[in-house]
Amino acid sequence: MKFGEEFEGQMVPEWQKAYMDYSCLKSILQEIQNSRKRLRTEGDLRPKKSVYRNFSGLTKRYSRAASYLELENQDIMVSTRIGEDGFERHETSIMKVAEAGRESELVFFKTLDLEFDKVNHFYRSKVDEMVKEAVALNKQMDALVAFRLKVDRPASPWTCSETVAVDVDALDSKEQRMKSLAEEMEIQEDGSNGRDSTKEITPEALSVLDRIRLNKTQETPLSTIRNILKLSNQEELKFTKENLKKIEERLKNVFIDFYRKLRHLKNYSFLNTLAISKIMKKYDKIATRSAAKPYMEMVDKSYLTSSDEINKLMVRVESIFVEHFASSNRSKGMNLLRPKVKKERHRITFSTGFFVGCSVSLVIALVLFIHVRNIIGTDGQILYMETMFPLYSLFGFIVLHMIMYASNIYYWKKYRVNYPFIFGFKEGTELGYRPVLLLSFGLGTLALAAVLINLDMEMDPNTNDYKTITELLPLFVVAIVMAISVCPFNIFYRSSRFFFLAVVFRCIAAPLYKVSLPDFFLADQLTSQVQALRSLQFYVCYYGWGDFRLRRNTCRSSDVYNTFYFIVAVIPYWSRFLQCVRRLIEEKDISQGFNAIKYFLTIVAVCLRTAYSLNRGNTWRIGAWVFSALATFYGTYWDIVHDWGFLHNSSKTWLREKLLVPNKSVYYVAMVVNVVLRLAWLQTVLDFNVSFLHRETMIALLAILEIIRRGIWNFFRLENEHLNNVGKFRAFKSVPLPFNYGEEEESR
Repeated sequence: MKFGEEFEGQMVPEWQKAYMDYSCLKSILQEIQNSRKRLRTEGDLRPKKSVYRNFSGLTKRYSRAASYLELENQDIMVSTRIGEDGFERHETSIMKVAEAGRESELVFFKTLDLEFDKVNHFYRSKVDEMVKEAVALNKQMDALVAFRLKVDRPASPWTCSETVAVDVDALDSKEQRMKSLAEEMEIQEDGSNGRDSTKEITPEALSVLDRIRLNKTQETPLSTIRNILKLSNQEELKFTKENLKKIEERLKNVFIDFYRKLRHLKNYSFLNTLAISKIMKKYDKIATRSAAKPYMEMVDKSYLTSSDEINKLMVRVESIFVEHFASSNRSKGMNLLRPKVKKERHRITFSTGFFVGCSVSLVIALVLFIHVRNIIGTDGQILYMETMFPLYSLFGFIVLHMIMYASNIYYWKKYRVNYPFIFGFKEGTELGYRPVLLLSFGLGTLALAAVLINLDMEMDPNTNDYKTITELLPLFVVAIVMAISVCPFNIFYRSSRFFFLAVVFRCIAAPLYKVSLPDFFLADQLTSQVQALRSLQFYVCYYGWGDFRLRRNTCRSSDVYNTFYFIVAVIPYWSRFLQCVRRLIEEKDISQGFNAIKYFLTIVAVCLRTAYSLNRGNTWRIGAWVFSALATFYGTYWDIVHDWGFLHNSSKTWLREKLLVPNKSVYYVAMVVNVVLRLAWLQTVLDFNVSFLHRETMIALLAILEIIRRGIWNFFRLENEHLNNVGKFRAFKSVPLPFNYGEEEESR
């Protein structure tokens, strides 16, 4: 693999603009090489010695200590100055300029200096942020040690070999801040042995518990109600082992996240330094100079490589984490701080291929079975389509959606969309496209096998009913899927299953939880699975109140069933509507109000189309037409303009400035397909009659088209979100701290 590809592959995706523009520098070197080849061909490659020249076109006075001979022997000279913002600025002057590639060499070093200053500036600003976070973590550890001692010895005077409090006012300079975690480490080590000591703790250390409160880091419906009533969400300190365990777990996650930031910064420094070294070696080779050594000497003296704050912080964090959150087991602690990279397992690929083969074989067998037995057109076909087909179609909708999601993951990875960060997956637990395909085709194989076994069109002549076991197969498959979903054992990707169930619960209780991207993203997925939800409703009615042995039911003639037919279809849109209202109130973002209007129009349109499909009549038909047209126009505009970020002022016609897919036609095709698929509702009100298709088949086809549209929407929606994160260098999510100090509350 070429270094350029490796360099890009190891970038923090959201920081990619802050890295060295290696490809740009390579293209300038190519221009230098081409210029030299042209002049070499013409025989006019004559080195032209000159006194030094810098990029601004102005001469620059160097120190008198450098002799004229030294200047003559150097290819470049790099000068450093401090800008008005306090950051270093570097400027390279070429001492010997050849005619061949002369301008390109000047442009190369000008660009290189600007890129290096950008990297140096970004790195320094991020290190400052890390130091500030370290000070905050230092205070959190003070409180944790004090809390732990109080829990261990609730009825006796506090004893500790050292004070737990840290003089925060003394942490003014960066050097003192860096020492704080080292002191903290020693303090925590002493504190952990405090129960064996007899030295009484000082009053200053006792005061730390008087100045802190517990923060509510996990929102609950109760905390939402307290916020509405303007009540405090901070808990009084209760020195119990349960609270201590919760605090330790919270703080452990904070340290893991902080350490991950430090690792990213260390890797950022290393990669950029390596990129500069590589590009300078290429320059020396092409320009036949010896400029790499003096330039790298400057780089080595710069803040990017000479600063050791990050290394010190990493050592301190490792020591504290192992001592306090891994029971002094360094191997265990480092495994938590540095989770192992997931390796693609061959058995997953093999199993996926196996189930794909099984699914294809079962589909072929199903077609042949129907053809040989001449099932189409028999008396039992209509009854089968009205009873069994809606039951089995549920699995088809789920499998198709999972396949679309797997394809989304594949292309997100291909174009370096950081979907684990956007969705908030715990590091190392996110599913790749192969496991998702494995689950989808595994479910598909199970469902197709059940269909093939249950493909009976006639009753048993001896019992005058259908076989009970085969008629219960769809219910068994649903039960298996639900059982696996809630299985508490660490099998079938437990972390992903529980994450999914938690997000589903937050969608159901939409207004009572703070809305995050996974919440509204999943709610949008559910709006495309209305027919699947109606299939679940039919399961309840068919097996609960119908006679499944005779394939008889009164579901569609029941007023209760028809009422829930409306409600079930509205639930996903209503959940999404409430999420928008919550964000409008909480974030004061007016665009969420307009988004809520979109879902409200969709709710009305869905209700009117459902009413027309059940009752017919011109009044329902006109209402369905009007509101469906409004909802379609509004939804299409929102998809393309807000969710995808298109149709804004841009140099790329109708697109946004930043695109991840090189072929722009993909975006134009996606916009057209989105509009066409959104018009699928026309069939509902125009009553297209296809003689060879049953009504249930037409409903299933329309649902399939909507799932495909949602899959396309998913890619461009997350692409736009990723580019927004890149524009803001947003590579980490804030992790709430367990303790809140009194002075922090007063400063807000």
